[in-house]
Amino acid sequence: MSWENNLKAYDAIVEGISDFERKGKSMPYTSSNGYMFSLLNKAGELGIRLPKEDQKKFIEQYPDSGPLKSHGATMRDYVLVPEALLKEPDVVAEWLKKGFAYVNTLPPK
Repeated sequence: MSWENNLKAYDAIVEGISDFERKGKSMPYTSSNGYMFSLLNKAGELGIRLPKEDQKKFIEQYPDSGPLKSHGATMRDYVLVPEALLKEPDVVAEWLKKGFAYVNTLPPK
């Protein structure tokens, strides 16, 4: 899939969740409580920020995943969403909701 197709998939998933909205023009992301909890990087890779226990579950469940790297840096607390998983929007939406819940437990910025 291309960056544009991944953006369309990401937008469709986020639009289906009323708790938050997609922000950003050149680097689409979602945020709450002063923290980003998902982003689509310039390579078209989607990352979701999760608590440690959910990161482990995600990576075990999706072997094509791992830590998200963006601009040459490993993004703290983010997992890489395998591109094939974008074809399962309900599954990705559930993980996004977990990311949203997680950042709302952190002290506000």
